[in-house]
Amino acid sequence: MNPLSHFDDAGAARMVDVGGKPETVRTATASGSVTMLPATLALIRGGGIAKGDVLAVARLAGIMGAKQTATIIPLCHPLPLTGVTVDFAFPDEVTLSITATARVFGRTGVEMEALVAVTSVALTVYDMAKAVDRGMTIGAVRLEAKTGGRSGDFHRDAAREGGK
Repeated sequence: MNPLSHFDDAGAARMVDVGGKPETVRTATASGSVTMLPATLALIRGGGIAKGDVLAVARLAGIMGAKQTATIIPLCHPLPLTGVTVDFAFPDEVTLSITATARVFGRTGVEMEALVAVTSVALTVYDMAKAVDRGMTIGAVRLEAKTGGRSGDFHRDAAREGGK
């Protein structure tokens, strides 16, 4: 059997059948960042971008992106998400940090939903602020943690130390 679950024994792509798996509570948290000029971040934080409230629109884009993951990623299952949150932090004068958490009571994980949420937020920030800073950089989109399911929990810090 092929160890990559999205391919059958002949190597053809397939959607994994999760019908026999038990439904459990599953969560996933992803993060990413947008780096920009200090003046651009100040405009975003102060509501000075001409297109409107960048953070409010970006938060909605992240939630909507998570809900549309199965239409964007070919082999993802459509999931009945029970919740999606998007949070922002400003670790320095040039960085907008993004964290998104997706939750489901289902048969498969929500890692892709959390990752798509973060990416949707970052792209929306870029779109809304590109008129003042086309040099913004989207970076470090990654899974931070996941819980639930047969493969167990994952926490990035623990994984770096040799754990799951």
